Formats: sequence, structure tokens, C-alpha cells
Amino acid sequence: MSAKRWGMLICVAVACSALASAIALDVDLRIAPDNPAIEYLKTPTDDPVARLAKRIDKGEVKLDYVPGRPGYLPALLKNLDINVDSQMLVFSKTSFQAQLISPRSPRAVYFNDSVSVGSVKGGEVLELASLDPKQGVVFYTLNVEKAAKPIFVRRDVCLQCHQVQATLGIPGIEVGSSYPKPDGTPNFSAGYTAVDHRIPLEQRWGGWFVTGNTGSVQHLGNAIAPDPENPKDLDTAGAHNLTSLASKVYLDGYVAQTSDIVALMVLEHQTRMTNLMIRAGWEMRVAQRDGRMAEAEPKLNTAIDELVAYMLYAEETPLKEPVEGVSTFTRTFPQRGPKDKHGRSLRDFDLKTRMFRYPMSYMIYSEAFDGMPDWVRERVYQRVYDVLIGKNSTARFSRISSTDRLAILEILRETKRGLPSYWNP
Repeated sequence: MSAKRWGMLICVAVACSALASAIALDVDLRIAPDNPAIEYLKTPTDDPVARLAKRIDKGEVKLDYVPGRPGYLPALLKNLDINVDSQMLVFSKTSFQAQLISPRSPRAVYFNDSVSVGSVKGGEVLELASLDPKQGVVFYTLNVEKAAKPIFVRRDVCLQCHQVQATLGIPGIEVGSSYPKPDGTPNFSAGYTAVDHRIPLEQRWGGWFVTGNTGSVQHLGNAIAPDPENPKDLDTAGAHNLTSLASKVYLDGYVAQTSDIVALMVLEHQTRMTNLMIRAGWEMRVAQRDGRMAEAEPKLNTAIDELVAYMLYAEETPLKEPVEGVSTFTRTFPQRGPKDKHGRSLRDFDLKTRMFRYPMSYMIYSEAFDGMPDWVRERVYQRVYDVLIGKNSTARFSRISSTDRLAILEILRETKRGLPSYWNP
């Protein structure tokens, strides 16, 4: 084993130990991957990376290799349908390639609805997290060196960090905000926040680079904590409303020059939405196999209620000032659609007082949503419908205006396949 590889193994052990301490996992929350109803470690995967691997094996796809840092990355992003403008740069040492990550050499992350790719300067592998619609996120690596036939290697060791409280006890992804030391090491004793759309911008992006404008609203991105005696005292000089990272990062070798704030916000929403869908499905499958559906129904209903509230942005933290990205992501993400006959899409941004124009998650179009057990999905549909027609007018959904409810209903009727018949007039 090379010294470099040994160093990586040490780092992943240290990083996971620290992260586990920062995000304590309630033993009742975690569902064992080897549960007979799940068999996460044994069941053949059906995710974007697994599908791409099969196409490569059959000779249907060849990953082009660019000598130097890009390597397989451009071809990988293209074949997984991931836009380069989704690039985000994280400089906290929270990857198993942690020793190679620093504020001057951050890890790049790219994503779409179902897969993300991580790239580290000088790293031996590309890191991939790919969503199986029933099993949750599956983790892979791809060696960066050119090969006659690139091979994706499944990495279940990643569950040490990716099956925690922040992922709801199932294999998933979360975006964390911490207080980084000058070398990028997170000081978990100072605090750690798992971020989604419910978290105020002021608590987001510690350990991340952020390009974009938030007006006078300060966030934790682009800054380090230089004084070990005051780990929450971030040096924010030159850290606010950055349009370029040239003064902070050696940008040579990155396929984009930004770490876009809007891309970060979208990924943060998407991670918890995905985890909620997979969690509800796992709970249902375990209860059904164990023959205790009646006993488990209250807990399942709670999980469904949380999912419905989240997908309707019921508890989204309002934006105090408009947010503006600096890459093309704000334009290209809505183009993914689908759109109704009026050109409306659940991917349309607002970015003035809230993230999206219409408060309904675009992840309703995902394979993960359709992959939920029928019992769960049917109840989600019914509860969403009850909110949209005004039958459920509880305080939790009071922020959704009647105009928005009608618009969402109209958009979904035209663009979402498989809606129950009662959704259509």
C-alpha cells in the first residue's frame, strides 16, 4: 500500500470519527443496511453510475480521457448529464481525501437530481454518490489514471460518514457548515450545522467557498477561524459577495471558476428531500416485512407528514434580501423543466424572498419519488392534494398562498405522470 493511500485511510478514519461525534446518531433512528427488508449491501443497484458502468462494459460508451487534472472528469459529467456550472468548492477537510484539501486547493463537487461527483486536486480517485430510487445513495470511486476500461468501485465504507442523523439514519448526503481552521480542518467543537432550506443563510456555508451576492446578509462562507482560542471568530475580510475566487484559490485545473451560491442552495434542498423519501420507503419496507404495519403506521404517518411539509417548503427560511448567483446555473437549472403550456416550471427561481417561484419540490419528478412504496406514495399524493385544494388549511401550510396552490396544481396536472385520477378535474 502506498504512503499516499495509507494517509487517505488514516484521514477517513479521523474525519469520520470527528463527524460522528459532531452528529450524534440516535440508535433508534438508524436502519441497518443489512436489514432483510433492505439488503443495501447485497441488492444489485439501479442508479445512474451503475447504469453508466453497464454501458461502458457493453462498449456503448467510452469515457474520453484528457491528460492532466481534468482526466475523466469532463466525460464523466457529460455522460451523467451534470452541468459544469453546478460546481461548488468545499475547503473543509470532510472527504476521505482530506489531506489533499485546503483553502487553496478545495474539493470540487458537481451534481444533478440523482448523482454528484467530487474531484480533489492530486487525488487518486473521483468520488461519486449516485441515487438508487429505492436503496438510497450508493457510493463509488473511479481511479483518475487512464485505463483501458474505467471501473467504478463501490465504497460502502462511506456509510461511516453518510449514514448519520443528518441523513435520517439511511445512506444519504448532507451539506454541512462548520468553523474551519486555517488548513481547512473543521473545528467540530465550535459547532456544526446540517444545512437545508430551513436554515438561515447566516448559518450556512462554513468551510465552503461561495460566489454570489446576498446583499447585506452575512454567511459563513469564504472564511477561516485563525485563532484556536476563539474558533467561532471567522476572518471575514474580503469574504462577502465575492464574484471571483482568484484571490483565494489556485483555479488552474478546475473545470469552472465559480462556487455558485444558487447551486449550493439547490443541493441543500435536494439532499434532505432525497433522504426523507428514502427514509419513508425504508421504514415502510421494514414494517411490512416484520408484519407490524398497524403498529408502525403512526410513525410512518409522521414521516410522510415531514416529507409533505418539506416538499411544499412549509418551513423554508425566508430570504431577507435577494440572492444572486454568478454562474449560468440560475439560467440552466430551470431549463431542465418540465414546463407546462404557460412555460411554468417547479424549477423556476424566485431568489427574492424565497428560493423557488412555486413552493413545490422539483424532486416530485425524481425516480426516488416514484420508487417509494405505493402505500407511502399514495398518502403523499393525498396530503399534497389536500393542501393544494385548501382542504388542509392548518397553520403549517398557511404561508402558501391560494394563487401558488392553484399554480402548483395546474403545473403538476400537466407535467407529472402517474398522478392519481382524483387530481384531474
